[in-house]
Amino acid sequence: MVKIRLKRFGTKKRPVYRIVVIDSRNRRDGRPIEEIGFYDPRHEPSLIRFEQESLKKWLECGAQPTDVVQRLIKQAQSA
Repeated sequence: MVKIRLKRFGTKKRPVYRIVVIDSRNRRDGRPIEEIGFYDPRHEPSLIRFEQESLKKWLECGAQPTDVVQRLIKQAQSA
């Protein structure tokens, strides 16, 4: 199954995440199929960016977002 989930970057205690499309059997920081967004929780308010066309394409293809990514999508759409 293909999932849309977070891939962690940054240094210790300073996380930055990329929102990626990846096979669910791969490890968290494994090689993604495609990078479709960016999330930085350290800013106030949090910085969330999506490539809308890519996100829409993957959701239509049946990719399942994780709970956190689903929440981030809602936050980005409401802002």
